[in-house]
Amino acid sequence: MATFTLRVNGAAHQVKADPSTPLIFVLRNQLGLTGPKLGCGLEQCGACAVLVDGKPELSCVRAVSEFEDQDITTAEGLSESHADIQQAFIDAGAAQCGYCIPGIVTATAGLFNQTKTPTKAQITEALHGHLCRCGSHLRVLKAIDRLVQEGAADAN
Repeated sequence: MATFTLRVNGAAHQVKADPSTPLIFVLRNQLGLTGPKLGCGLEQCGACAVLVDGKPELSCVRAVSEFEDQDITTAEGLSESHADIQQAFIDAGAAQCGYCIPGIVTATAGLFNQTKTPTKAQITEALHGHLCRCGSHLRVLKAIDRLVQEGAADAN
């Protein structure tokens, strides 16, 4: 076991874990953050997405030891900085079961961190690794399109 200092959602946390423990297990089991979900455990579904220094990263395979000295933001931490994105998803009814939505919202926040007016190609690329078995993709795209059209993400 080793001790790591992780900056998660704006706060520093001391955690003890085997250095090879995937970040998602530390976030969920030690910090009680259930936004990132364990879906496939193979970095193929996107349910475990978090922002690392503002960019989307998958947390189900990468070791906790890789994340020291980086700012980690989970879906829970987006409520202040990206409330407009969350509200657009709610308004569009983008969540059916909701399992994939925290990862998709996180990916969307990462996209808007990179560009305030993403193109359709950039949106498609940002969501490429995110699976939704309920078939909410069209509502997700509707929510993102609304954000682009209204410029709501410009406030971030």
